[in-house]
Amino acid sequence: MSSEPQDHEKNGAVATLRRPWSRRNGHGGLTREDEFTGERHLYEPHSAGLPPLRSYVRELWRRRQFALELSRTRLRAQHFNTAFGQLWLVLNPLLLAGVYFVLVDIIRANSRGWAFFAHLMAGLFAYYFVSNALREGVKSVTKGGKLILNTAFPRALLPLSSVITSFMRFVPTVIVYAPVHVLAGLPVGPQLLWVFPIVLLLGLLAFGLTMIVAAGQVYFRDLANFLPYALRVWLYLSPVLYYASEVPERYKWMLDVNPIAPLLQAWSDVLNAGHAPTAGSMLLGAAWALVLFAVGALFFTSREREFAVRI
Repeated sequence: MSSEPQDHEKNGAVATLRRPWSRRNGHGGLTREDEFTGERHLYEPHSAGLPPLRSYVRELWRRRQFALELSRTRLRAQHFNTAFGQLWLVLNPLLLAGVYFVLVDIIRANSRGWAFFAHLMAGLFAYYFVSNALREGVKSVTKGGKLILNTAFPRALLPLSSVITSFMRFVPTVIVYAPVHVLAGLPVGPQLLWVFPIVLLLGLLAFGLTMIVAAGQVYFRDLANFLPYALRVWLYLSPVLYYASEVPERYKWMLDVNPIAPLLQAWSDVLNAGHAPTAGSMLLGAAWALVLFAVGALFFTSREREFAVRI
């Protein structure tokens, strides 16, 4: 028996099919030709499974230009390519850092000087690289409904484009930070090369978390409304508005269970303290980034076959 139905429903499970399928005796499942390799696979009702990872990653890399173009489209929609949009991209982080600096200065009742302002700016820029990826990416799947329904491509390109967008907004903030670093009299030396692996780990962490929230939004539509509050709390629990060394001993465990805290501590060591990050902060930060990337990738790819029928 073969046909080309758009939807097949069995025991409450709906499978969206665009290729010839057939029922397999004794299993109640469906066989379908893989979108990327042409191989045929058996899909059981109500089961979520991973696609062939090798072909999936190969196709993801082959279509990387799609993620770049999608990111550029979002930036143009935000007027990133206009003079005023680029000016606001510079002014916004400066104003944000200034407001937080005044707030911390009032609470502590003493001036902390340029060095702390530089720490605050650098920490905010690194933190917002990750948090902006989450804000951009949480609706990347649900907003891509027509694209998902009509085009065959690795769905991980959608959250990836959000991370790329956030990175492209992060790069100008580095230029904004540079003169503040010099004015604060902070050291300039070979230790600054550590910035590159730290940014890479921040990007990996952002991609993993973005895949988690993007897939989660498909199932829990209020996640996008809850996320801004969670990100605000996350900022306060991260060593941005204060130095990690100032955290009382009884609260040190909060830095260990905070995925971004070790990387922010390493970031501050390199930019503000003027030395290489400790092995502990780099290893813990790398462990968090790799684990959350693996969890996000497995969760997202195992569920992406359901996206078409849930959005």
